[in-house]
Amino acid sequence: MVLFWIFGVLVFFGLIIYGLQIVAVRLALSPVRNREGHPILSQSCPPISVIKPLKGLEDNLFGNLESFCVQDYPEYEVIFSLQDENDPAYKVVRKVREKFPDKPISIVVERCHHGFNPKVNNLFPAYRHSKYPIILISDSNVMVDPYYLRTIVKPLDDPEVGLVCNLIKGIGGKTIGSIFENLHLNSFILGNICFLDRYLRIPCVVGKSMLMRKSDLEAVGGLASVKDVLAEDHFIGEKIRGQKQRVVISNYLINNVNEYWNLQKFINRHVRWGKMRWKIGGVKYLLELTINPVFTACLPLLLWGPTEKTLSILALVCLIKIIGDFYLGRSISTPTHPSVYLLSPIKDILMGVLWFAPLADDTVVWRGNRYLMGKDTRLSLCPERGGAWKTRIVEGIKAKIAW
Repeated sequence: MVLFWIFGVLVFFGLIIYGLQIVAVRLALSPVRNREGHPILSQSCPPISVIKPLKGLEDNLFGNLESFCVQDYPEYEVIFSLQDENDPAYKVVRKVREKFPDKPISIVVERCHHGFNPKVNNLFPAYRHSKYPIILISDSNVMVDPYYLRTIVKPLDDPEVGLVCNLIKGIGGKTIGSIFENLHLNSFILGNICFLDRYLRIPCVVGKSMLMRKSDLEAVGGLASVKDVLAEDHFIGEKIRGQKQRVVISNYLINNVNEYWNLQKFINRHVRWGKMRWKIGGVKYLLELTINPVFTACLPLLLWGPTEKTLSILALVCLIKIIGDFYLGRSISTPTHPSVYLLSPIKDILMGVLWFAPLADDTVVWRGNRYLMGKDTRLSLCPERGGAWKTRIVEGIKAKIAW
């Protein structure tokens, strides 16, 4: 019975944190407006180099890239960066450039192998090609409105701000994998980013959108300093904070378009993200399970069976989570059908199961490469055969011999 009440306390704790996340999201989305009630946009508008690293065909790729070419902004350039002309994204970016012949759009195709992180390798050539002192790094599955640049550049008016990133909402959702992804982005991810920033003053940098001065990036070692880590966005943010500069999370919500994900892609993404959080947070990662009240409420059901008490608790928690996720979705104006939120508890149970994956294995597969991930998400190549444990033992012996 004592164990049952311990689970009850954990469920209640998870619901309290979830409630605080909802409050934090609402506060974060409160727009800063002038006396006339209009959002405050930057008037200085310094020129910006927008860098878009590309690989493969993301959902709605043409529309995503097009949205960056129609910005209501006086001076900016867009640089699409690829490793290979045979990449299917290359044809798409050529069509984008043909549609906007009067826009300063560049396509940089260059193989680069400076480090193990494929995204950072893709950024190096575009960064060298960029001509403006402020850069925006943005992923290819992001879609924005024409006032995006004018909104997010405002915090850089303050010289103490070194990096501006954004809140994210998932849109699309035409298959089960993409529905789960959007539900997770619009609840757990959005809620935790706002919770950490609002209550703990810890800005969580997500690489979907990162605006910064070149001088600030180069002061912390530039792209070369993150070429061998998987969580390059997190560590750029940490390095800039280490320079006593602020990282600001803009209340401008960028659209993360996910339409046709299968379930396997969703699972692979969150196993990889879980392993990153485990390598970054260590023991703090263990707390994540306590803020998944649906999964925690399932554990008494497994231990004591389907009794009236265990079923009632689980049903109540699922209902609260469905209503809460629906409210969050309406708060950020997602076009998700209300019936989709009935899948929220199923997604949470799956995420609870996936939570254990980082504790069992240190390998990650990303963009066709298999890596062994060490402390601070540092990457090293992992053989297809032999397994992570064998590789770790061999590397440990080599390190001792070298020492």
